Amino acid sequence: MKTLYTALAAETGESPHGEYPRPLMERTSFFSLNGYWELVVSKGEGKLQAKEKILVPFPPESALSGIGRVFEDGSNYSYRRSFVLPEGFNVGRVLLHFGAVDRECEVLLNGRSVGKHKGGYFAFDYDITDLLRDENELEVRAYDYLGDHLMPYGKQKMKRGGMWYTPVSGIWQTVWLESVYDAHITHLDCEVDLAGADITVTTSCGGAAEVTVHTEEGDVIGSTDEKGRVRFDLDAPHLWSPEEPYLYRYTVRYHNDEVRSYFGLRTVSVGEVDGVKRMLLNGKPYFYNGLLDQGYWSDGLFLPAADKGYEKDIECAKSLGFNMLRKHIKVEPQRFYYHCDRLGIAVFQDMINNGRYSFFFDTALPTVLTKRRLNPFAHRDKAQRAEFVSAMEQTVKQLKNHPSIVLWTVFNEGWGQFEAAKMTEKLKSLDATRHIDSASGWYVCKENQFDSRHVYFKPFKAGKVEKPLYLSEFGGYSYKPEGHVFNTEDTYGYRMFDDAGKYADAVEALFEREIVPAVKQGLCATVYTQLSDVEDETNGVITYDRKVVKLRLEKMREIAEKIKKEL
Repeated sequence: MKTLYTALAAETGESPHGEYPRPLMERTSFFSLNGYWELVVSKGEGKLQAKEKILVPFPPESALSGIGRVFEDGSNYSYRRSFVLPEGFNVGRVLLHFGAVDRECEVLLNGRSVGKHKGGYFAFDYDITDLLRDENELEVRAYDYLGDHLMPYGKQKMKRGGMWYTPVSGIWQTVWLESVYDAHITHLDCEVDLAGADITVTTSCGGAAEVTVHTEEGDVIGSTDEKGRVRFDLDAPHLWSPEEPYLYRYTVRYHNDEVRSYFGLRTVSVGEVDGVKRMLLNGKPYFYNGLLDQGYWSDGLFLPAADKGYEKDIECAKSLGFNMLRKHIKVEPQRFYYHCDRLGIAVFQDMINNGRYSFFFDTALPTVLTKRRLNPFAHRDKAQRAEFVSAMEQTVKQLKNHPSIVLWTVFNEGWGQFEAAKMTEKLKSLDATRHIDSASGWYVCKENQFDSRHVYFKPFKAGKVEKPLYLSEFGGYSYKPEGHVFNTEDTYGYRMFDDAGKYADAVEALFEREIVPAVKQGLCATVYTQLSDVEDETNGVITYDRKVVKLRLEKMREIAEKIKKEL
């Protein structure tokens, strides 16, 4: 396997990803703990596997971490570093934040346990005020065991290959500190329509907060009621869309605390247009021309070398005429969604799969024979189901305020699928403002609001369309530009090309022949596989190291315009 570095690797530095990590609730107080930590990896009865420096927040399996190795499944990862708070930093309480640690961890400060956390994709924090000293020793004990399939794991596998990728362990997002007053804002929630926004402010001590929405016409000020809510109806509202990603900034003040946030006004719905059921954005028919986005990078694995990597991926997709990314069974750091919000690209967000995967039941059978689930014993473990529901709740809570997210995917194909209708209702209870794809591809869920299909091995034909038609995966054409390939021997894709021109011709013909004509028949959204190559998979429209764009920009933009005209 070849180690590939992106162009941004040179910008990593000794304190990478130093940008403020929580743009939806931003304070001036911010102290990053990213940088070099001591890492000790052990297994079982203290069997030492490694003791070396690691560059946080990159996972140890990544090249940019300075380690670049996969350790035994079920290993223990002990991270240590010391820190001294900047003078004047502490205004009352000090909170220690983690963007994500995979998969379980205990946090200790100055030898005392602060708390434990489970789940490898979600942010968490602890109040460490009472344990602080002049100089502090921070330890994070992480434990990662993929073998039980209990918690969501996405595409991680110990024996990577094909559509499975190198696993990720331990800290993989920013570690940071902030200081807050005793009376402070703890959470913001925002629900929008085409006229304005309902903002709910949760605080540590109760009482009203002042909210100021900054508009081009001037500031609009309101105070929260006894439930922490305040409504803003805006004059001449500017709506959010991928073409015009207008964001309203707002400030919340509560006693001495102040945070800044933003929202975008947009609605999503389904409606009938000229006898055809369509996805609607802001009440009008809209076609989502998307790419499958796995969120892997050749040098940082779960993270780009620098924050700018998110921007470059989004800008590349838009330059090719795409207006949507389907974030595939992975939850990203909040800064990814922030860039989607401000740069203007819609996100179809997957929930993350858990449970055992069966090639026969979850891939082969529905591909060649039946779309009805035949295995009554699949994914029946109560603990696994509970973990999936917990992860779904955390996903919605963490991402709900991002205007770019317009659709949730409950299950990808049959991966971990159980009680799809019940899980759809559960998700609706968490967020009824977005589209929900109950089961993306293959196994049909009659309660699904979409006709969601995966088509790789035969020509796509709309056929009989009774629901909004969503081609949630297709394409997957593979081309390997020399010098930009992770695995030079094995290749995973659905149709292979060894010539750049023939590859681009084939992708363009696929869109012209099968996608453009289907729009009038009810096709509302497509997801081409995929944005970037990932390890053995070389079916990306850009290479794994992000250095080669395989498609012709002008031609793909022309096709995107043709699709719009057919709507």
